Formats: sequence, C-alpha cells, structure tokens
Amino acid sequence: MAFAESPYAALLRTQAKDLSLPPPGEDASAVAMRLAEGLRQRMVSEGGAIRFAEFMEQALYAPGLGYYSAGSAKLGAAGDFVTAPEISPLFSRSLARQCAQMLGAVGGDVLEFGAGRGIMAADLLLELEALECLPGAYLILEVSADLRERQRNTLMANAPHLLPRVRWIDGLPQGFRGVMLGNEVVDAMPVELFKVQYGDAVPLGVRPEREGFAWCELAGDEDLSRWYWALCEELGGPLPEGYVSEANLVQGPWLTSVLASLEAGLLLLIDYGFPRREYYLPERRAGTLMCHYRHHAHPDPLVLAGLQDITAHVDFTALAETAVAAGADVLGFTAQGQFLTACGILELAQAAGEDVRTQLEVSAQLKRLLMPHEMGELFKLIAIGKGVEEPLLGFAGNDLRRRL
Repeated sequence: MAFAESPYAALLRTQAKDLSLPPPGEDASAVAMRLAEGLRQRMVSEGGAIRFAEFMEQALYAPGLGYYSAGSAKLGAAGDFVTAPEISPLFSRSLARQCAQMLGAVGGDVLEFGAGRGIMAADLLLELEALECLPGAYLILEVSADLRERQRNTLMANAPHLLPRVRWIDGLPQGFRGVMLGNEVVDAMPVELFKVQYGDAVPLGVRPEREGFAWCELAGDEDLSRWYWALCEELGGPLPEGYVSEANLVQGPWLTSVLASLEAGLLLLIDYGFPRREYYLPERRAGTLMCHYRHHAHPDPLVLAGLQDITAHVDFTALAETAVAAGADVLGFTAQGQFLTACGILELAQAAGEDVRTQLEVSAQLKRLLMPHEMGELFKLIAIGKGVEEPLLGFAGNDLRRRL
C-alpha cells in the first residue's frame, strides 16, 4: 500500500531538485521535518521570526535533530564534504611536526576541538609516536555523541594501541599545557547576517513561509550597529547600500574562554577566511555564507534545514584582536600551503613510496592541499600562544601577520 508523501518531505525533494542536488531519503526527511516544526514554534513564540544566528545554531546543533547532532555521515565520500585530514594523512603528519616542536618546548597534552571522524587524531598520534614525542594525553572536546562514537571507532581501527591516551571531555580543562587544535571549527559557529540599509546594519531574520522558511528584516540591534560602525571606521567608510554579509559575534567570547584555559603552549586554528579588510571588500556584497550537501556547495541556508552544513568564512583579524586582548601572543599567520611546506610535507611525500600508483595518489593529494586554486591559499592558519619563545616551524617560510 502506497503512503502519501508529507508536504514537508515533498518540499525537501523540490528544494533538492531546484538546486540540482540528490534528494534526501525518508529517514532524513523525517528528522528534518521535526527540526522544522521546532523552528516554526520558536518563530511563533518570538513574534513571527528569529535571528539568522539562532536559525543557524538550531539547524546545526539542535539536540538529536541538527546537522551535527543527528546520526548521518558528515565527512568523507559518504558525507557532504571532505576536510584536509580526510584528503591525505600527509596533512596530519605535517601538522604533527609543529605539535612535536611545541610539546618538546612546554610538554603537556594535545586538545582537539571537534575531531570529525577522528582521522586527524589517529594520524597525528601515529606520527608523534614515530617522532618519539607523544603527548601525555590526547583530549577531544566533542559535543556530538554520534561523532564521539565514530572517532572512537576510527582510533580503534587505525591506532588501537594509542587509544588509552585519548580522552573525551565535555568542557575546557583549566591550566592546560601543550597544543590546542581547531580544524574548521570557527567557520561552523553561528553568525549574524546583516544588510546595509539607510547607512546602518539591519539584522536579517528567518520567518515561516508555507511549509518552508523565508528571509525577513528585523528591528535594529545596538550590539550589531556598534560592531558595524567600528568596522566602518576601520575600513575608512561605510559599506555600500544593499551589502549583505556576516558578523561572527560568538567567536570572541569562545576564543577568550579557550585562552583562559591555556596556561602555556599553542592554539592552532585552521580555517578558510581572510583578514578583515579582505573579508569586507565592497565587491563581496553577498557575503561568504555557504552550504554543503552531498559534496555540492550552494549559498541558500534556508533549504534542507538540518540536512546540510552551513558555514561562513573567518575574520582572522578579529581572532588576532581577541587574542591580544586576552593577554596571548599572535605567533604566526600564513596560508595552508606555506605552513605544510614549512613543516616538511614534500619530504614526507617523497618517502611515501616509489610505485607509480602511490606517486600518482600522493601527487593528487598534494595538489589539493597545497595549490593556491585548491586549499593551499584559501585555508589559513593562525597561531596563538602563551609562554612560547622560539619561532614556530610552520610559519618560518611566509608569515603573513602584517596582513591582519
């Protein structure tokens, strides 16, 4: 007996078709429908609309329903996107060289924020073992119970003898010494979306529309307006009328709390983004918001809510300012390609194997990780530290702090 398709499932299928995306399955549609019902209830209770930052937070992190909280695959061929550690173990092995330098200087542990499937944790630990520089513990701060289980399974499969060193934690440790790592963490933080109108930043919100959602403009906000005028002062003038972009107002408090827990050592953040003056270029008038679904990218966060990743580029200047205000040092800023090269990725690649198939695979991996038109230039690394005296290995080739 055939069952009638629900209106929301039909909407999801239409949204996917309109964007030339694969249609979601029945289970995914059912989860998305429950998330949408919760979002619509929030909108009604808050007067008919919610801020985009709240919509993004719920779409990504609503318990059991959000993109990162539900049980579907996120990373790899079966997921929606691929991160650098998934492309090649050479990424994590190179990163381990920087970690080894810092662990040798201050000792302590490694803490990774949001460890994905655990690929980077496994490869990094194996390389640190080869370098005879294992940390006392490898801590993973992960909010998703599903991803914690995937990480545990990856480590059990790839580095079972090192699993006893790994501990999952629910909050920041105090008096941390060692290395903190965040690979594509800041880009997934909820952002405020604004539109420049009548010379000020107007916050954009989300309201119900039939079975789906639609954009709307909200009343002015003092915090957002204050942030916008500080931005305009730094840029030397206001942004054009109709300009749409993002303001990440939560990354500052997050970074401040992270640095408060760091007693000595290094925080490395790896993400795609720009220094502030490059982020808010007048010609970048549609912002940087991007969604990822089944290895397709598109700019509409209001469709397929809960089934797709939603990201925004990172303002690295804001991170540097927060670090200095928190009493930490900005130790380096560079592009991913430069960092990996300085950490010896080409030497590691040469030792990967001599057969033709291996060489071709490694060559393709290096292209994606290092080339400017791939990940090599778009992705950046910022190093923030306390009590660090010696120059960092990964930033020796081309330190770009002058651009911040």
